[in-house]
Amino acid sequence: MKRRIIILAGLLLVGLIATAAFAYGGGRGHGGWFNQGGGFTACFYGLNLTAEQTAKMDALRDNHWKEVQPLRDKMFVKRNELRNLWLEANPDPAKINAAQKEMQVLRDQMQDKMTAFRLSALNLLTPEQKAEVQRNYRERGFGYGRGPAGCPVGPGFGGQGPGR
Repeated sequence: MKRRIIILAGLLLVGLIATAAFAYGGGRGHGGWFNQGGGFTACFYGLNLTAEQTAKMDALRDNHWKEVQPLRDKMFVKRNELRNLWLEANPDPAKINAAQKEMQVLRDQMQDKMTAFRLSALNLLTPEQKAEVQRNYRERGFGYGRGPAGCPVGPGFGGQGPGR
């Protein structure tokens, strides 16, 4: 009888821990990275965005995600291919260099799309809102880490360098 109670209590504990882990979610997926506390527009906290601006920002974000996701998928595949090339008994320098160049092309394409996305987002703002974003830029910079209002938007848009 005691053994059953101990096993049942253990299973219950594992279930509670798993439930908490799944409930937390987070991460940098579409639901975590962009939707921190109010969606992408949380990055413009304090700018008093109108409902129309908010809707346009959300549509812009969704469109950007759809454009970038295939590139991210290709990058994942190429990264695995490169890893396998390095793990060969006799790594072929030509193949490794070619794979790295392919990854660089994908990175450049992703960066171009991110730049276009940022410019489009800024173009939705009023001159006063743009001035506030510029003020935040001067104070925080656009590096790795957290941007205005602690918005985690990844490399290149907020924070003061890696690890902040």
